[in-house]
Amino acid sequence: MKKIRSEANLTFMEATSIIVGHGVGSGILSVPFLASRNDWRDLLWIVALAYTINLFMHYMIAELSYNNDGAQFIKCFERELFVGRFKKIATWTAFALLGVSVILNVSGFIAGAAAVFKAWFGMPTWLGMIVYYALAASVVNFGMKLVGICEKISVGSMVLVIGILLIATLLSEMSPLPTAFIANTNLLALYSMISFSLSAVMSVPQVVKGLGGDEKRIRGAIAAGTGINTGLILVITFMTLLGAGKSISEDGAQVDLSAHLGGWVSIVGYIFSLLALSTSFWANTLNLRDIVQEQTKWEVRKSWLISSLPCLLIALLGVSSFVGFTRLASVVQVLTGVGIIISYNRSRRREGVSKICGFCGTLPFQILVVLSTLIATAGALAPVK
Repeated sequence: MKKIRSEANLTFMEATSIIVGHGVGSGILSVPFLASRNDWRDLLWIVALAYTINLFMHYMIAELSYNNDGAQFIKCFERELFVGRFKKIATWTAFALLGVSVILNVSGFIAGAAAVFKAWFGMPTWLGMIVYYALAASVVNFGMKLVGICEKISVGSMVLVIGILLIATLLSEMSPLPTAFIANTNLLALYSMISFSLSAVMSVPQVVKGLGGDEKRIRGAIAAGTGINTGLILVITFMTLLGAGKSISEDGAQVDLSAHLGGWVSIVGYIFSLLALSTSFWANTLNLRDIVQEQTKWEVRKSWLISSLPCLLIALLGVSSFVGFTRLASVVQVLTGVGIIISYNRSRRREGVSKICGFCGTLPFQILVVLSTLIATAGALAPVK
């Protein structure tokens, strides 16, 4: 077994929770609306398909990082994908695009948390952003181990919160599940959102490093983390469909359940939202910190500050609310996804062995993952009827 050096050793549950934390977020809360626009039975096979393909993709990413001693995407691209005299330009362009995408994404988490503070405590938006940033960023400042511990606690808390909401839903008046087929574009949009909700691609190298290159535990943590996210998607979606019925809106599952079950759910919803936003904040900024450090060779604390402080400034300026951000993030995600598979293909051929993927990393599965990425992107732009 190859031994990979890391700033900290993660337990299996901490590594699993980093995968869960990266995936949990606004995507999961958006699935119920799209599910309500499809037959509920279609949700089952779409979830199963998305889970399987995402698992293949995450294993490929893990093996790519493993073959490059736990490196993040940009360093892998530099070693495996970019060649010739434009190699340096291509590397720094990819670094800039990915960095801007993550920073804008995290600024959205800060804005979302500030909205919760405003609704819950009446706190001014700007103050809520600063308070949340100070609390959330301080966790990443102490490194991977504390992030792993906090992710583990938060994931357990989210499961408990969802359990409370599920019991409340089952004890209330329930609505029939949707059975109508409306349009193929609705199926496409649902697949896209579920794929997005199960994606934790940037956190996979953290798992590879944190578990010291232990192939068996890496596979297990990725499968378990993606599985927990799949379970959360199904539970949240079905309890929202049963609870809110035809009243499901595009405002998110927690809003719809609050309207159905009563005011106390809003408090539970606030807690869940803050936990979901925080786990995503920690995972994304930790990933970006490592990417910055790998490319610039700066000290860890400086890399952390460069990775997180711009997120707060952009949130305060309101840049994250621009519609163009979503399009930029989608484009970067597609380019990164395709680049990862090409890099993995080259890495696998160079190594001559497959320690993590095995048969599931062969060319047909690589093509399947690329096609899934393109379909998910098309689904994100598909109209919902």
